Amino acid sequence: MAYLFDVPEYKKVRVIIDTDAACEADDPFAIVQALLSPKLIVKGIVAEHFNVPGSMEKSYDEIKTILDCMDMDVPALKGQTGPMAHDGTATEELSEGVRFLIDEALREDEKPLYVCCQGAITNVAVAMKHCPEIIDRMIVIWIGTHGEAPYQAPFREFNAGNDIAAANMVLRSGGDIRVVPSLVYTTILIGIAEIERRIFPCGKIGEHLFRNLVEYNNSEGAGWTKGESWSLGDSPAIALVLNPDCGHFKDVPAPFVADDTSSVEADMDDEGGSSNKETPIVRMYKDVDSRYILEDLIAKLELTYRN
Repeated sequence: MAYLFDVPEYKKVRVIIDTDAACEADDPFAIVQALLSPKLIVKGIVAEHFNVPGSMEKSYDEIKTILDCMDMDVPALKGQTGPMAHDGTATEELSEGVRFLIDEALREDEKPLYVCCQGAITNVAVAMKHCPEIIDRMIVIWIGTHGEAPYQAPFREFNAGNDIAAANMVLRSGGDIRVVPSLVYTTILIGIAEIERRIFPCGKIGEHLFRNLVEYNNSEGAGWTKGESWSLGDSPAIALVLNPDCGHFKDVPAPFVADDTSSVEADMDDEGGSSNKETPIVRMYKDVDSRYILEDLIAKLELTYRN
């Protein structure tokens, strides 16, 4: 990065990115924005599964590809290979990514730690389960859920649906949890033509971002897309660390994610009966500034990689 500005040291923050980077095409844009932002000290990038065998490994490979294209040396770590059990227990031993998250959260540092979750929230949930003392030592920003309860799911929300037990564990943790729900993250819209014109010329990483998106857009798995536009829905996870005021939010009782990913009142237990547990409060974003998010990403790419 060769910007003519810097960020005062006392304003910088630590960041861990937790990402299902290979599930479709928006995660890489968010990762790049984080890596190009001088306010963010990216301590590591942890691969998240997307509830398909081998998906965590694919996410890990995509993270390594991004770092190679940017010629950056940032720790890339493998996370849990699949979702938690229904009762909230881990189905495997702690991954290196979960151990890294725990160690970083426990480390004494004046700079706050943000964990930006761009997929299922398994790794964070497993870390909280194993080491509850980290809950109050980090700020979690998660792209997921359908928002404040009650809200009937119009579709199966991908990130929460890939590990519902983990979703509910984190939402009920009592930590500083900030959620960007589906009605918000789907608004970060950009045309593929604009990506070709403005991002594709930005070095190896610009070409990778463009070609990776086009390849996925033409695949059988992209039948849900609109054809020549994209929602960079994971980017708010990064933008809200850069500027928590780039959107409006409301502090609400943490929703409970039902099996169909509807948001229901959290005073109901898994079977729909009454629960005696006190419902914690989470920050639920109602909107974010897509212009700020997209223009910040593109400007940093252009300043760093275009002659």
